[in-house]
Amino acid sequence: MAETEKITINMSIIELGKVDLLVQEGFYQNRTDFIRAAIRSQLDKHETAVQSSIIRNEFGLGVFVCTREGLEKTLAKSERKNYNVIGRLVIQEDVSPELADQAIESIRVIGSLRASETVKAALKERIAYGIEIK
Repeated sequence: MAETEKITINMSIIELGKVDLLVQEGFYQNRTDFIRAAIRSQLDKHETAVQSSIIRNEFGLGVFVCTREGLEKTLAKSERKNYNVIGRLVIQEDVSPELADQAIESIRVIGSLRASETVKAALKERIAYGIEIK
């Protein structure tokens, strides 16, 4: 199974009761099964809009890993990286704050960013969470 993130949601007691009724009636194994099915259904319903936004906003979709070696190669070419990610961006632990500061121009993440606190602090002005619609 793909790596997952835990989220918390708030529901009215009536909505929760209806979910529990469907679980009790055997439509779903548990609340989580119902919620996953509901989310998949909505994502399928809006797939065209999602794909259009990914293309329009130049996002990569998936898990991306930023390595020390990759950033060093970027600097050797006198370039800087821009990361636009839907999913997860991982900046490996051996990437120093100084290297990240020199080699990363911007980070835009819809999902999660995993990096050391010192790297996040060095890049804080260049990290955007969420989406700016074009």
